[in-house]
Amino acid sequence: MLREEAEERLRALAGDHAVLRDDQWAAIEALVVDRRRVLVVQRTGWGKSAVYFVATALLRELGEGPTVIVSPLLALMRNQIAAAERAGIRAVTINSANPEAWEEVYGQVADGLVDVLLVSPERLNNPDFRDNVLPELAESAGLVVVDEAHCISDWGHDFRPDYRRLATLFEELPPGIPVLATTATANARVTRDVAEQMRLPGDRDRGDGAPDDGELRSGAGDTLVLRGPLERESLHLSVVRLASAEQRLAWLAQTLRELPGSGIVYTLTVAAAHEIAGYLREQGLEVAAYSGQTDPAERLAAEEALLENKIKALVATSALGMGFDKPDLGFVVHVGAPQSPVAYYQQVGRAGRGVERAEVILLPGTEDRDIWAYFASLAFPPEAVVRTTLQTLEERGLMSTPALETAVDLSRSRLEMMLKVLDVDGAVRRVKGGWEATGEPWAYDADRYGRIAAERRAEQEAMLGYLTTSECREQYLRRHLDDESATPCGRCDNCTGRHRSADIGAQAVESARERLSRPGVEIEARKQWPTGLSDLSGRIKPELGAEPGRALGRLTDIGWGNRLRELFAGDDGPMADDMFKAVVQVLSAWDWRERPVAVVNVPSATRPKLVRGFAERLAQVGRLSYLGELGYRAGPPGQQFNSAKRVQAIRGTLAMPKDLGAAIAGCGGPVLLLDDRIDTGWTMTLAAALVRHAGAPAVLPLALATTS
Repeated sequence: MLREEAEERLRALAGDHAVLRDDQWAAIEALVVDRRRVLVVQRTGWGKSAVYFVATALLRELGEGPTVIVSPLLALMRNQIAAAERAGIRAVTINSANPEAWEEVYGQVADGLVDVLLVSPERLNNPDFRDNVLPELAESAGLVVVDEAHCISDWGHDFRPDYRRLATLFEELPPGIPVLATTATANARVTRDVAEQMRLPGDRDRGDGAPDDGELRSGAGDTLVLRGPLERESLHLSVVRLASAEQRLAWLAQTLRELPGSGIVYTLTVAAAHEIAGYLREQGLEVAAYSGQTDPAERLAAEEALLENKIKALVATSALGMGFDKPDLGFVVHVGAPQSPVAYYQQVGRAGRGVERAEVILLPGTEDRDIWAYFASLAFPPEAVVRTTLQTLEERGLMSTPALETAVDLSRSRLEMMLKVLDVDGAVRRVKGGWEATGEPWAYDADRYGRIAAERRAEQEAMLGYLTTSECREQYLRRHLDDESATPCGRCDNCTGRHRSADIGAQAVESARERLSRPGVEIEARKQWPTGLSDLSGRIKPELGAEPGRALGRLTDIGWGNRLRELFAGDDGPMADDMFKAVVQVLSAWDWRERPVAVVNVPSATRPKLVRGFAERLAQVGRLSYLGELGYRAGPPGQQFNSAKRVQAIRGTLAMPKDLGAAIAGCGGPVLLLDDRIDTGWTMTLAAALVRHAGAPAVLPLALATTS
């Protein structure tokens, strides 16, 4: 009888002919009848959301409270709400994009008007939500669901510190509240780790947190694990290796016109997404750029345009990775390879869920390893940095994140990630106004962090192996997901022997080269001093500020970025003539209010010949006065990773030589201020302040490269 009712609910969700799979019913029965904890690891498109929506409907009929779903992405939340509505389930969300609606949503939940509440993992450690809302939700919930559950495990390809808090939530749930975790991308190690964290408190024994890779049982303690084959019968995988960025871009434009329907073009960086989208639009293709930095309203509009087939593709970063639901998505193309086969299979799983054939193409690039290395540099910090953080909080008490930056030399994002991990570990606690130390003992698990780093390196090597393998590509990916049922797919380029041609017309390549070699990136001047400094705060005084500046290109571009990375990786010396001519083009196109009359350069500790030669040559060609370079009081400031530390270091070292100050005072016009690259922007900001203080009426920053 209950299964028949479940089938009826499924048909409301998925259509008149929908029938529950055996494992779908096994999960629903375990949740609704046995009130168990269930982990479902099944391929994309299998119907994991049907499990929690059908279970929700059945539990609500039994008088249970609402389902709480922890979901990681706004795009995923929007799709889940739409699916719930089709099944007659009232779903609402709390996330960073709708703070004005939170109080109303809380009231609807309290009044029993909501069947499903979707929350982002970040909400779990918001002090108000954690202390005032979450306890009541945990007591009244009928079901707790964790979507994209591989994020719980730091062995997973998309580990998120906020997700680790779920293990604490699981422990604190009253007896009898069922828990469901779902994912399409978890190998045996991640599956064991997640299942272990889901166990009832008395059954949990995590040991060193590194579950072995042995055969996975169907039950892990009190957690029922339902894991199925991950084959995607519609996917046709291929790899096309092209020698240069312009060839990849030209090939992409040509191939998009031939690919069926609409789809996604994935890139590894935000800069590449915008660069590629701009080129494709110039070629007459309807595309939109999409990243975590895109305005929420623009992201929603872009998603809807793709869903309604109004555009050929979204050119997106991994911000569009998990859960985006478009059953007729005809293709996924990657310009640049993700760091692991698991992450790659998760992203290509967006395609072909409701069509018989979907094309999956990877265009690897020479810059991929550099980008991987950058992401690897964001791993958990060394023990000395962590201990400094804990000691600072113990000595000073409650501190905001900006205030901590004055004592801890980490970037804002990396500092916040570390604090979230320490919070979950019980060493610190997030409260209103910032963070405080708990005084609880904490051990730096160097062995574990080392094993995770080694696992990441192994995944990167496996991804490189995917590019060159002669075996079935889908089988290769599924093996890295520990899918023991993997057999040759018979569809990929290696299985069929039909490899996509890498040929592209010379004119198309030249057009792409012209686009990629088009120089010039605008640099916004800093307007505010970093928070947390005792003697600098608020807006930078207009009389000390710089004008908007220019750079030849971004280091993360696929055009000039490649050339600039090569330049900075090489020996110090003059730049190539074509690069210098490109800088002159940038200057020619610069719509400054008043032409500069002189050139000053920032001193360089690593490339003095490059920077000084650049400044002198530009002054000569532009018929400007070369006034000289700024100096250091006691050597260069070294490297700092956050704004507060960077400003402190530069202020203590950067100086204005007397003769240079006199020359600036007498130059009578705007000064072009040169450096090799702009990272945080604070060196240029403080250098500009010195030049303005010396008497320059305006400062125009110019650099070869910027990282943003």
